[in-house]
This record gives sequence, C-alpha cells and structure tokens, in this order.
Amino acid sequence: MFDLKQKHALVTGAGSGIGKAIATLFAEAGATVCVTDLDSAAGNATAAEILAAGGNAFFEPLDVSAAEQALALAKRIPPLDVLVNNAGIGHVGNLLSTGSEDLDRMHAVNVRGPFNLCKAFVPAMLDRGAGSVIMLASIGGLVGVRDRLAYTVSKHAVVGLTRALALDHSATGVRFNAICPGRVETPFVQARIASYPDPEAAYREMASTQLNGRMVQPREVAAAALYLACDQSQMVTGSCQMIDGGWSAGK
Repeated sequence: MFDLKQKHALVTGAGSGIGKAIATLFAEAGATVCVTDLDSAAGNATAAEILAAGGNAFFEPLDVSAAEQALALAKRIPPLDVLVNNAGIGHVGNLLSTGSEDLDRMHAVNVRGPFNLCKAFVPAMLDRGAGSVIMLASIGGLVGVRDRLAYTVSKHAVVGLTRALALDHSATGVRFNAICPGRVETPFVQARIASYPDPEAAYREMASTQLNGRMVQPREVAAAALYLACDQSQMVTGSCQMIDGGWSAGK
C-alpha cells in the first residue's frame, strides 16, 4: 500500500539509528535514496547495505549546519519528492550546567540544519506543486524533559518550524510534518547505557518514561516516516506524530 516507487528521497543523518532505518525502509518501498551524513564511513555503509539488498541508494557527505553545502547538494542531485530532516545532536544539562555555546550548537544542527535543507530543496517542490518534508523532532518538542534544557528548546523550535512551514505553504501541495519519538534504542543510546555502572538499571530507568516499559525501535519511527512520505497521507500536514509509548499522555 505504501509505495515510493519512482520517488527520490533524501535522509540526513542516515549513517545510523533512526536515519538509517528510514533510508532502508524507503529503499524497500522503492525509492531512490540519497543517504547523507557527517560521518562518511557510516553513510557509505548504509548506502552499501541498501544496494546489497537490491535497493537504490547513494551517499553524499553533508554537514547540515552549513547552508552552502545544502545548496550545492541540491544542484548535484535530482529534485526530491521526500526530504527527511533527521540529523540532530543531544545535550544533557539544566540552566546551571548549560553554556550559551551548548545552546548555539543545538540551534546550529537541530534547527538551522532543517532550515538549511528546506531552503535548498523545498523551492523545487513548490515549483512542482508536490513533496513531503518530514522533520525528526522529539517528545521533547512537545513537553519538557528534565536535564535536557538546550535539547528541549531546539526540538520545540523544530515543531514550530514544521507548523509555520505547513501554514505558509498549505495550498501548494507540499506537506510538512514532524515525528516526535520518545526514547529510541539507537546505537548512540545503547553506548550510553553500556557506560553506566549498571546498564540494566539504566535501561529500565530510560525505558520507564514510556508507559509500555520499553524503548522505541528505529524501525517503528521509520514506519511513521514511510506513511508521511507516501501519497496516502496527502491530507496530513502540520502534524506532530508521537511515537512515545504513551509518554506524552502523562504518568
């Protein structure tokens, strides 16, 4: 039902975790996927795995915080049907332990990154009157998260960016939506858990914020992205799709 054949998609931060899961699932659905990442080895590995499985993918290195790189990439590759702004970074800290440089770095990657990619690729979508832009925000873009001040601020901005774009371009045929996951069991999170003195206790503590007691799997986030990328979701724009195991419902 959810078919991306003959569509071109770009996924930022696709070297691992959520981005890799989205790129892989999009390729399985028939899309030609431009895999981008700051880590060339990881990005090339994702593209190679997709090709080995019979899909269509290629890798392009990209620092999303560099506007000129996004503009140059838009000139090198075919116009996009789907843009997934997944690349992002995290930060642990409250007001007392967060510096202005931490806030600036969060903004550069998590907010200006999606803005840069939209500036580079959305004009061609608007010209054609079709396209889907998917932002990877966070449950931290809808509710506050303790000890994640800079991260929460940046993800609230991503949700605001998504809604503003949807309102500004609602009549064009180009759609803008955000996915707001809870805690996702990515390699980055697994490495953090392994660094604790009691990894099992750390996992239980992180998973406990979700009402079903486990973390979200990257493939579950990718499934939501696939729906938002497909023509079957043409009436969905300006939305925030929560995949958080009930976290946002309250405890």
